[in-house]
Amino acid sequence: MPDLYSLLRPPSIYLILGIVFLVGAVLATCTGKARTWGYGWVYRTQERGNFWSVVVICYFAGVICIGIFLYMVT
Repeated sequence: MPDLYSLLRPPSIYLILGIVFLVGAVLATCTGKARTWGYGWVYRTQERGNFWSVVVICYFAGVICIGIFLYMVT
């Protein structure tokens, strides 16, 4: 079992961040509300454009982080 310090160094941190972003995006898609950095919660029924832009950014960040991890491992 690796210690915490080795998990928080690259390339492992990119895998962890990618999984967190993807899980957050999936939860936001399923529940219909997403957390934004400065404005609080954005709901799918009230603010469609803002909601989907936050969800797309989360999916994209997750894919990019996992891609960086795979690039660094190989």
